[in-house]
Amino acid sequence: MPVTNISLNMRLLPTTLHESRAIPLRVALVGNHLPRQCGIATFTTDLCDAITAEFGADCLSVVAVNDGHSPYTYPARVCFEIAEGEISSYRSAALYLNSSNVDLVCLQHEYGIFGGNAGSHVLEFLQYLTLPVVTTLHTVLRNPDSFQRAVMQQIVSRSDRMVVMSQQSSRVLQNVFGVREGKIDVIPHGIPDLPFEEPEVYKETLALEGKSVLLTFGLLSPNKGFESVIRALPRILSYRSNAVYLIAGATHPHVRAREGDRYRDQLQALARKIGVEKEVLFHNRFVTPQEMASLVGSADIYITPYCHEAQAVSGTLAYALGAGKAIISTPYWHASELLNDGRGRLVPFENPDAIASAAIELLGNEPERLAMRQRAYAHGRQMVWSRVGQSYMASFVRANARQVRAVDLGIPVRPIVRSPAKRQLSA
Repeated sequence: MPVTNISLNMRLLPTTLHESRAIPLRVALVGNHLPRQCGIATFTTDLCDAITAEFGADCLSVVAVNDGHSPYTYPARVCFEIAEGEISSYRSAALYLNSSNVDLVCLQHEYGIFGGNAGSHVLEFLQYLTLPVVTTLHTVLRNPDSFQRAVMQQIVSRSDRMVVMSQQSSRVLQNVFGVREGKIDVIPHGIPDLPFEEPEVYKETLALEGKSVLLTFGLLSPNKGFESVIRALPRILSYRSNAVYLIAGATHPHVRAREGDRYRDQLQALARKIGVEKEVLFHNRFVTPQEMASLVGSADIYITPYCHEAQAVSGTLAYALGAGKAIISTPYWHASELLNDGRGRLVPFENPDAIASAAIELLGNEPERLAMRQRAYAHGRQMVWSRVGQSYMASFVRANARQVRAVDLGIPVRPIVRSPAKRQLSA
């Protein structure tokens, strides 16, 4: 029975796969999608795969946001494409979805993927859309500027539910943007269900046999702090001469469009300057899921040395934790929460000496490193994509139930309001 025909006295909060399957919804995800190369495209694709695996392909479609750098050959699930910088394209996408058989929209939000000041073009989409909306926030700012605040407040107002990936992001959403706790669902970043294996299983295929592998992977951009690990290498090598630092991933497409591979060139120059050029290895491309599994599997220690505390989520950190890696990280929000209770080692921002000390300690203490890996892997089982997909469907059902109740009570739903303030933001 479709959700729109369910009476109000039914409980619409599925907690199991069976309950969720009994209440199917047709959902359109709006965001980036592979083969576009960025973290949100990877996330959206993985979330789509998880939902279709649990509930079937017929329940899901995608509206993809294009960046204009190159045309993309999307899979069949992508039913409409938005041109990032063209505001009329957002309106067309909303009207298309309104006239389709979709029950609900799940918006993937990050300020930088939409056109306009602070990504304000997305407001055009939301103003014309008449369907329930669940918005996933990939960035939650504790100190937004005036435009960022205005855009987020309108997104919050238009969304039936908000999804964040950490408790810290939920607190910021409540304290900074005034969102009531009951409107927020905390759903962790999904991860593949990988086996718990020793790094040596993967090292041979990557020609890393006999090496102590420190790994960072993800799209390169100057806020990632990789230079701190490079500066830590001389001390690490004085203790473990077979150590290498593997940096896996292409330069972020937006960064490459502005400045080419300048950041990677700077990292290579730094490695030459301090005499560790041979120990810093670059895997310079956007990796496939199979390559990612091998790369992460090969790591003795995974490191996220990011520079900014207010990073709401790191998909690469979640992936490494789910693979049962020993992890060293700076204490940005997601890491502080995810690596709690001994699931990793936190070090101060931009502190090569602290990174070196933590790496030397973990490389020299096999029992402690193994215990950390086991704690991480156990915690990661609640983050596998199958469970995350079920949690998203539960959020969708809650959001749809809210609109069903409003309709049955005679409350007007989704009037299109065009205010001058919103027009100014979208300009």
